Parts: sequence; structure tokens; C-alpha cells
Amino acid sequence: MRKEAEKEVNKLKSQLGQHMDAGAGGDAEILKLQIALEDEVHQKKKLEEEIIILRSQMLQLTFEADQMRRCLARGGSGNAYPGLDSPMSQVRDSLSGHKTPVSALFDQVGVQKILDLLESEDANVRIHAVKVVANLAAEGALSIYRAEANQERIVEAGGLTSLLMLLRSYEDETVRRVAAGAIANLAMNAEANQELIMVQGGISLLSTTASDAEDPQTLRMVAGAIANLCGNDKLQATLGSEGGIKALLGMVRCRHPDVLSQVARGIANFAKCESRASTNGIRSGRSLLIDEGALPWIVQNANNDAAPIRRHIELALCHLAQHEANAKDMINGGALWELVRITRDCSREDIRSLARRTLNSSLLFRSEMRRLRIEL
Repeated sequence: MRKEAEKEVNKLKSQLGQHMDAGAGGDAEILKLQIALEDEVHQKKKLEEEIIILRSQMLQLTFEADQMRRCLARGGSGNAYPGLDSPMSQVRDSLSGHKTPVSALFDQVGVQKILDLLESEDANVRIHAVKVVANLAAEGALSIYRAEANQERIVEAGGLTSLLMLLRSYEDETVRRVAAGAIANLAMNAEANQELIMVQGGISLLSTTASDAEDPQTLRMVAGAIANLCGNDKLQATLGSEGGIKALLGMVRCRHPDVLSQVARGIANFAKCESRASTNGIRSGRSLLIDEGALPWIVQNANNDAAPIRRHIELALCHLAQHEANAKDMINGGALWELVRITRDCSREDIRSLARRTLNSSLLFRSEMRRLRIEL
């Protein structure tokens, strides 16, 4: 179909050229040919998009069939494998030397053609394309062998800019969810990508998306992206001024444990960077997290039933307590009792030890523990 459309485009171009050279048939005939040519070009573009989607689906099916054969050869159950929405099994296969459908597709058609699909008029094509980009970004983020190559291919071809454009331009929940996930993956390891996200206004875009979204999976992706940015020392000020921290804290309204886990991770990352900046004399004054009103939620969730949330919050409390400017607010907010509990009950020895050292090194905390007759 694409080849037939291409022949028709060439035929119409030839006819149009002949009419214009001859000056025959009048403007009406030339206009008619121009309209027909535009229609055929548009049809050809749609067919080219469909070819890429079909090729992607064919690669995915071939990949899953190969997985099934290997599983059955090993005596496995032959259960279904995750598709394009779940790249984790594909990443594991890429680590063991098997090329994933996403990598194969990028090799066959090129990064630029995939990125061009992000601007397609067809919403389904846009969604499929952003999933492909997200999966390649996930593969790069999770595989140390492919990380640099995949991240560079996407970013150098303008993929990060395209993903941010999707957040800015589209209200479709699926597009925004997958775009935010792809941005989170690109921001997972590479500081250069994190800083590029900041320069291109990504923090304010993610903050706006966080405010608008209601779907827990969209919020999880956005929270994950902001949490990754929170681990970069150079982005601390911008995260505060462009609403990143406020947006992160605002997402606790969702109450979904996966969202809360990402929020807690972002708080821990940010507190660690703040503590490092204070220790190095780069920053003074109390934490932005306290200024933004995060302390009550932190204290409330320090003993959360969900282990990932609890672990991140315990670390966040230890990092906040390392800076004396935070001690008074932490004492008044009940954080001292949680730090004492951590020294006794935390399942991880390294966090128990960190909490104990932190409390013993603070004049205000030591004074308050003497007053309350608390012994570590």
C-alpha cells in the first residue's frame, strides 16, 4: 500500500510539473493536482507510520515466541510474557545477550523515525511511539551495558525534547503517563539528562502534570521522575523555585502505596542532597522540606507498614537531623521520638547506626534527650 501510494505521489508530481511547465489547463487544474498530491503525501505518511507500528508488533510477537520456546525447552509452564507495556523481562533478556524488540526496532528504522511518530496526528500512533521510547529508556536505565548507548541515542535525536513537548501539548492521560515514565527513566542515572530536563523547563512541566493528574499510575510516573531529579545536587534550588518539591508533596493526596513510595524516595534524595550541601557550607538555614510543610507527613510515615516507604522516610529523617538548623522544628514536630525509635527498632543496622550517630552529634537533640531522660 505504501509503495502504491509512493507511485501515485510521483505520478501526481510529474503531472503537476508538466501542467506548470506548459501553463495549460489553467489554475483550477493545477490546484486540483496540488490537492490530490497533498492527500497522497498525507496517506503515504500514515502508511509509513503504520508500517513502523506493524514492524514493532511483529518484533514483539517474534520475541515472545522465542521466549516461549526457550521456556518450554527448559520445562517451564509457558505462561504469557509481558508485552510492550512491561519492559522488565525484555531488559533481563538484553542482559543475557538477546536483543529486545525495542532495540531491534530502533536498529531497523532508526531513532528519528520513531521520534517523528510522537508528533503523529493519530493518538494511537503517538501512544505506541512513546511506549517504544519509554521502553528503550527503561532498558538503558536498568542495563549498565546498554545505558549510555541507549540514553545517548534518544537524547541526541531530540527524544527528551519530544517527550517534554508531549507533556506540554497533550491532555491525553495515557500519553502523559507514558511520557512521564520515559522522562523518569532518562533521568534515572544520567546527571546530564537531569540537567537538560531542568534547562528545558521539565521541572515546571512535571509539577503541572502532577497537579492536573488523578490517575495513580500517572502520578507514580511523575513522582518517580521528580524523585530522580531530587538526587541531583545542582537541581535543588530549581526544584524549590519551580514547584517540584511542592508538587512532590502534593501527590500524597493519592494515597496509593506506589505513589507514596516514589514521594518518600524523592524526599530522601532531596534531604540527602541538602544535608551534603549544609555539611560543605554551600547551604544554610532550615530545610526546604520543612518550609514546604513536609515534616508532619514525614513523621506520620516514619513507621509506615510498607517497607519501601518506611525505609526512605527513616533515611530522610536521619539526613534532616544532621543539620542543626532543623533540630528545633524536628523536636517540636515529634521527629525526635521517631529517630529514637529508629535507633532501636529499624531492621537495618546501617540506618540504626546513622540515627544514633546523628542524635549524639546534635547539641539540641542531646539536650532534649537529657530533659526527657531518653537513653540510646
